[in-house]
Amino acid sequence: MLELRRGARVHVIGIGGAGLSAIARILLERGCVVSGSDMQSSEITEQLAADGARVFQGHAASHVQGVDLALATSAVGDDHIELVAAKACGIPIFRRKSFMRSLLHGCDTIAVAGTHGKTTTTSMIIHILESSGVSPSYIVGGAMGNSGKNAAIGCGESFVIEADEYGNMFHGLDPNLAVVTTVEHDHPDFFKSPYEMTAAFERFVDLITDDGILVACADDPGARALAESRRREGDAVRTYGIAAADADWRAANLDFSGPSTRFTVERNGVAQGEVSLGVPGLHNVLNALAALAAAYERGVSVKQGAAALGSFVATARRFEIRGVRDGVVVVDDYAHHPTEIKVNLQAARWRYPQHQIWAIWQPHTFSRIKQFWSGFVGAFQEADQVLVTPIYAARESAIDGVTSAALVVEMQSRQPAEYAPTFDLAVDRLRRSARAPAVVLIFSAGDANLIADKYLNSPV
Repeated sequence: MLELRRGARVHVIGIGGAGLSAIARILLERGCVVSGSDMQSSEITEQLAADGARVFQGHAASHVQGVDLALATSAVGDDHIELVAAKACGIPIFRRKSFMRSLLHGCDTIAVAGTHGKTTTTSMIIHILESSGVSPSYIVGGAMGNSGKNAAIGCGESFVIEADEYGNMFHGLDPNLAVVTTVEHDHPDFFKSPYEMTAAFERFVDLITDDGILVACADDPGARALAESRRREGDAVRTYGIAAADADWRAANLDFSGPSTRFTVERNGVAQGEVSLGVPGLHNVLNALAALAAAYERGVSVKQGAAALGSFVATARRFEIRGVRDGVVVVDDYAHHPTEIKVNLQAARWRYPQHQIWAIWQPHTFSRIKQFWSGFVGAFQEADQVLVTPIYAARESAIDGVTSAALVVEMQSRQPAEYAPTFDLAVDRLRRSARAPAVVLIFSAGDANLIADKYLNSPV
C-alpha cells in the first residue's frame, strides 16, 4: 500500500480533469506538495493554483523533476513525455484506479455508482451528512451547488466518492457502503456490450467489504439484479424505489405541481416524513431516496435527512438554472444518454407546464451516437423545438455517416428539429424565436454550455 505522507511531492498529469482535480484538492488538504500539468488553463486549474498547487500549462519532461510519484489521467498513453521522463527517473507512476485504495485507506468509504444519477446522489449524501454534523471527506464529479467544491477533507471517518465506471475506475475501491442507482449500457468505446458493463458492476459490488451494505434501486432492472444476487448470498442489502412495491425505502404521494417536488418517505412500509426537493423530476426523487437510505446507515435520521434535502442545490450542470432572459429560463444539464435526456425533458415539462420547451443538444462522442442512434432520435418527444450542434468528439475520431445533420433528418419526421452548425447560430435562433414563457435546456457533456453564457449575455 502506497503511503501518502504529509509533504509527499505528487505530480498530476491532466490536473484540470474532473476526477484528477478532485484528487489534487484532497492531496493539498492532506498536506502533500502538489504540482500538475494540463494543455489548457481553466477555472479549475486556476483555483487549484490559488490553493497552493503549482500548475503548468502544457507538458514537459522537466515538470516531474524531484517528485515522489506521478498520477496520470487515462487520457494519456504510456508514451506521454512526462510519463517517459518519470519512468526514466524511477518515479512511481499511478493511474486513478490504482491510486484510489491508497487515497482512501482507513476511511469508511461510501461509493456511489450507476450509469445515471451518481453525481446528484453523491452530492445529496454529502449534503445530508454535512447538514447533520457528520463532516465527511468527499470527491464528486461536479461542483456541488451548496459548497461550490468538488472535493474536501472532513473531520469524520466517512469518505463519500462518486464511483466512475469508465475505465473500471470503481474497481479500485473497497466500499463499506455502495450505492448503485442504475445499470444501463453506456460508454460503448470502453464497454463493447451491455454484458461487459453488467459484469463490471458485478465486480464492483463484489468489492464491498464483508460487513458492508449495498443500497440499490429496485426500480432499475440492472441494479435490482445486483441486489437480489447479493441477498441470496446472505449479504446486507437495502433497496429503494417508487414503482417497486417490495422496496425497503419508497416514495409515495408524489406531487410535481409546484416549484418543489414533494413526496412522503416510507421505510419498510411505514411513513417516515415528508420531503420537499428543489431539483425536479422522478429521477431526483429516486436519487433522494438513495441518499436518505445511505445516510440512515450512517446514523442520520430520516427527519434530519429530509430537512437537509429541502436546502439541497443542484450540482453544476445537473438541471442547473443558469439565468432568465425576458422570461426565457436557461438550464444547463450534463445529460448525454437517451435516458438522461428523456427524464430531464419530462422534469422540465412537470416543472414548467405552461412553457414552450426548447432543447439544445450537443451529441457526445461518435461511438455513443452510433450505438444509441435510434434512442437519441426518439428521446426528445417532450421538446417543442430541438437544435442540434455538431458532435463533440472528445477522445474519438469521426465515424462515416455519424453526423448531427443526419440525426436531424431522422428527428424531423417526429418533431421540429434543426441543425445548428455553430454555437453563434444556435444563439441567434434563440434570440429570434424563443419567446416567454419558455425554458431552454442545453444538453452537453462537452462545451455547449457556452451557449447559455452567449444567450444570456448577448446584446438585445
